Amino acid sequence: MELGLYTFADVSPEPGPGAIGPHERLRNLIEEIELADQVGLDVFGLGEHHRPDYAASAPVVALAAAAERTRRIKLTSAVTVLSSDDPVRVFQQFATLDLLSGGRAEIMAGRGSFIESFPLFGYNLEDYDELFAEKLDLLLAIRDSVKVTWQGRLRAPINGRGVYPRPFQEKLPIWIAIGGTPQSAARAGALGLPLALAIIGGEPARFAPLFEVYREAARRAGNDPASLATSLNVHGFIAETTEKAADDFYGPQAEVMNRIGRERGWGPTSRAHFDHARGPGGALFVGNPEQVAEKIVAQHKIFGNDRFLLQMAIGIMPHAKVMKAIELYGTKVAPIVRKETANSVPAATAPAA
Repeated sequence: MELGLYTFADVSPEPGPGAIGPHERLRNLIEEIELADQVGLDVFGLGEHHRPDYAASAPVVALAAAAERTRRIKLTSAVTVLSSDDPVRVFQQFATLDLLSGGRAEIMAGRGSFIESFPLFGYNLEDYDELFAEKLDLLLAIRDSVKVTWQGRLRAPINGRGVYPRPFQEKLPIWIAIGGTPQSAARAGALGLPLALAIIGGEPARFAPLFEVYREAARRAGNDPASLATSLNVHGFIAETTEKAADDFYGPQAEVMNRIGRERGWGPTSRAHFDHARGPGGALFVGNPEQVAEKIVAQHKIFGNDRFLLQMAIGIMPHAKVMKAIELYGTKVAPIVRKETANSVPAATAPAA
C-alpha cells in the first residue's frame, strides 16, 4: 500500500500576530515535500483552492518546484478542480510536471467542495455536474491521443489539434476524487479510473459500500476491478505520544472545521467530538506512531485500499511540528503498515487507461 500526505497549504485568513502568509507557507511546503521524499513516503498531494485561507491556487507550480528537490515521491493534485479549469491547460501543465520529475506526476480530478472558482473563471454553478463530466471526457481524450477531435456543449470543439508536450510516462495517471456520492464512484468505475475517497467525518466503515459500487460499475463496464487502484484521504496527525498528537492537532483542525462549518451551516465542533473521532471507529487518525499505524491497517482490512493519504498540515499548524510528524510517519508508521499489509492482495498500480 502506498502511503502519503496531502495539504491545501493553509495560511492565516487575517493578518496579525502569529499569522502565516503565502510566502512563508509555500516555502515551508517545499521543505515538507522534500522531507516526505527523504523518509520514504510514496505520494504528496496538493489541493487547489481560491480562497484567502489557502495558498495553493496553482498546485502544479508548487509541485514543479518540489520536483527539483525530490527524487522518488509521486506528485499529485488533491484535487484539480476540473470543472472550472480547461482540460487542455491541465494536461499541458501536468505533462510538464511529469517531464520535470521524470515520470512522477499524477492528476487527481474532482468537482470541488468549494464553489469560489466557478464565478471566478466565469462558469455557471447550474452546470456543476455537466461541466465535470464534459471536461473529464476531454481530458481523457487528450491523454489517450496526441491529436484530438472532440465536441461538447459547454466548451468550444477541438478539430484534429495536437496537445503538447506529451508526458514522460506513457499515459499520465488520472484519478477521480469523490466525497461520498455513489454516482461519482460508479462513474469512476465505469471509466476504469482509480478512485480516491475523502473521509473527514463520521464512521469510515460506513463509506465502504462506495468502493463496492465502484468495483461493480467497473465490472459491468468490462474493467477488471483488481486492476483499479483506490485511496483513502483523511485527516490526522502523528506525535511521539497520543496526548501530544491530540493537543497539537485539535486547535488548528477545530478552527478550520468551525470556520468552514459557519459557511455551510454545520454545528460547532468540540474537544469531545474530536476525541470521539480519533477513537477506533472515528474518521481522525491522530495518535502516536503505533496507534496511527494500527488504525491504518484496520481500515485497510475494511476497504482493501491501495493508497492512504493523510492531511496533517491543517490550519495554522507550526512548521516544526509538521516536519516532526512527517518524520514519524515515514520512519515509524510506514514500516509497521507495510509489514502488516505485505501479505494482503497486491496493491493495484494506477492504470494508464
